[in-house]
Amino acid sequence: MAIRKIFQLGNPKLYEISEPIKKSEVPELENVIQDLHDTLVDFRARYGAGRAIASPQIGIMKRMIYMYIDKPTVFINPSLHHKSSEMIEVWDDCMSFPDLLVKVKRHKTCTISYLDRDWNRLEMKLNGDLSELLQHEYDHLDGILAVSKAIDGRSFALRDQRGRFAKVS
Repeated sequence: MAIRKIFQLGNPKLYEISEPIKKSEVPELENVIQDLHDTLVDFRARYGAGRAIASPQIGIMKRMIYMYIDKPTVFINPSLHHKSSEMIEVWDDCMSFPDLLVKVKRHKTCTISYLDRDWNRLEMKLNGDLSELLQHEYDHLDGILAVSKAIDGRSFALRDQRGRFAKVS
């Protein structure tokens, strides 16, 4: 459908809590899902990064995440639970601040429950990179950005410094 403009750091909409999606809204989501896909693919082509995007990043203030790694996955009204006490430190990146990396702590494992496009309740156990990724996207649904979760004042770096760090998600 369309490549949408991604809201950038400083846009007050990024700090808003998204609304749950109602079952009656599902037919209207197909265009949004296509826009999320097109926007993600475009970002990936330009920056060489991008595995998932939350709908608030393109101004759709609904609780939906689109992930495209091996195949497209749509998470409608997701919830995270069974978060491990073990944490991992990662250099997080974000489409809303594409030239900035932020060191954050995330749960090593967790479980995401969600509805799919057919309104079926599904669950996925997450570990490592995938756990970190979906925690990051889930935070967008609650108006939380990685910059708010920085470990300390030295937890920021420019993307072009990526090679200096052991792990960047």
